[in-house]
Amino acid sequence: MGRYIVVTKAFLDFMLNIKFCLVTNVLWLFVLRFIVDCMLGKLTRWLRILGHDVSYYRIADDRKLIDLAESEKRILLTCDIELYQQAITQGFEADIIEAPDIDGKLAALAKRFDFKLEVDLNISRCPKCNVNLVAVSKEEIIDVIPKATSTNYSDFWRCLGCGQKYWQGAHWKRIRLTLNSAKRRLLLL
Repeated sequence: MGRYIVVTKAFLDFMLNIKFCLVTNVLWLFVLRFIVDCMLGKLTRWLRILGHDVSYYRIADDRKLIDLAESEKRILLTCDIELYQQAITQGFEADIIEAPDIDGKLAALAKRFDFKLEVDLNISRCPKCNVNLVAVSKEEIIDVIPKATSTNYSDFWRCLGCGQKYWQGAHWKRIRLTLNSAKRRLLLL
């Protein structure tokens, strides 16, 4: 008789965001979880699209960000040198974001944390609320998307958290251009 394992949604979310790394014949498993300060909202959205679990607070003082990084086991990303120094001094993993443009920021983080600059919609997270996306049929959302969208596109995703609908519309050209630029910048680092 077969065995069944009950898997919770939280476990599935965890498994969708793991990264495997082989180090001296041992398979290490870790999740890239970030917390970012209020100056990095655009970077937050990009990291979520790339599949990373990113907490973002528009209003939070330095102490709160450090406390959250500790309690949630997240890597702190900031443009604030004082916040960065506080986190490092207290033994937390942090990175200072110095590039002025998004492709430079993404390239630097991809190098530092060894992740791909590719969108995989199987692991992408909602840029708005950080919850996983799921593929949905056109029929499931036909009544809530523009008619031109339903005519021109066939692949759709819905956020499991906020319900936002996504498709690879005209904006994907800009997404690809930005990621290609980031990949070129990465080669120079």
